[in-house]
Amino acid sequence: MPEPTSPGGPPAPGPQETSAAEPPAAAPPPAVETVPATGQVLAPAAEPILTSAGPLPSPGETGPAPAPSAPLRDPADASFDTTIADGPFGRPGRSMRGSPFVFGFTAALGVLTAWWLVQAVASAGSVLLLIVVSLFLAVGLNPAVEALQRRNLSRLLAITVVFLGVIALFVVFGLAVVPPLTTQFTEFVENVPRYVQELQDNPLVRDLDQRFQLLEKLQQYVTSGDFGTQMFGGVLGLGTVLLGAVFNSLTVLVLTLYFLGSLTSIKEMGYRLVPRSRRTRTRLLGDEIIQRIGGYVAGNLIVSLIAGVTTFLFLSIMRVPYALALALIVALTDLIPMVGAFIGAGVASLVGFFVSPTVGIVCIVFFTVYQQVENYLIAPKVMLSSVDVPPLATVVGALLGGALLGVIGALLGIPIAAAVLLILREVVLPRQERL
Repeated sequence: MPEPTSPGGPPAPGPQETSAAEPPAAAPPPAVETVPATGQVLAPAAEPILTSAGPLPSPGETGPAPAPSAPLRDPADASFDTTIADGPFGRPGRSMRGSPFVFGFTAALGVLTAWWLVQAVASAGSVLLLIVVSLFLAVGLNPAVEALQRRNLSRLLAITVVFLGVIALFVVFGLAVVPPLTTQFTEFVENVPRYVQELQDNPLVRDLDQRFQLLEKLQQYVTSGDFGTQMFGGVLGLGTVLLGAVFNSLTVLVLTLYFLGSLTSIKEMGYRLVPRSRRTRTRLLGDEIIQRIGGYVAGNLIVSLIAGVTTFLFLSIMRVPYALALALIVALTDLIPMVGAFIGAGVASLVGFFVSPTVGIVCIVFFTVYQQVENYLIAPKVMLSSVDVPPLATVVGALLGGALLGVIGALLGIPIAAAVLLILREVVLPRQERL
């Protein structure tokens, strides 16, 4: 019997070929679980059917009830906001962000906050000034501490040595200046009648005195006992000034000690506030600024020390009384930029005139020559290696600092000018070149 063929294709397989074909692979039987305690055989659990919306519930189970759909709204409607859903108490109203009332109220709050901050800073201005001065002194003394650390001293011991040296300097200055000032003031008050008599012997002064009775009024005023107290606003004012000076000095010393001890941690905390990508460059710039401030303080101290030693030798040769006290005053005032040297020279020359007019004139000539030597020879060589600041920037920084904060501002003006110039040269100018 001929084999059946399919039209247009190969012959269909016969019964033998079909039976000879391999049967399809059977699915593995579902796992059967048995309860150990009772031996009861549990029926296998049906596998869930997975869909894109999640597994479908098994037959006989009901899924969670679908959430009621929100009513459709027209997106073209101005009151329709697709970002806010209806709440349990109804749909919120229109936002008041564009209301003139809200804008004015917010602006008024901003102005009041700014005014309050300005008043707070003004009220705490004296405290903030002490903090700034203490931090400046700590940065200035840090090079000395690091120099002692390089000599195998621990930082704690190095800080102790430097701080004891600062305290000893204050003690020596007080012991050298206060007793002579007290003695000189007492002698001056006692000798006022003699000075007045000497002035009366001068023809010009005698003529003016006969017209306006100047010497008599001056003698009565000085010998009345109110001269010393009225200079400071009375006894209470004098005591307030002295107590305030002592309290501020102790506060600066304590804060300087704390800042000097935690200067490393303060720097690290400040650097961590900068983003990580810019932290390395900020660290390099910050360390350079701190190094220049420390160099400025060290250089200024060296220049003042030279001025004090030179003044002491000169006044000792000229036999001017209280040479040590006057030398310390010259060294202290020489720390003040621009005008400090003239103040110290004026005080020393005035005492020289009390010795004799010749000694006073010689003092004026000496200090005039020394200021030229210091300004054009000593200070440039000392400051050139520590603070690279042009002379114009030095003058401008000292003038602006003095106008803003007085003597302390004049002291801080030069290192701040050095920091600003460094930032301009290393950050601003290279960025401008790349644009």
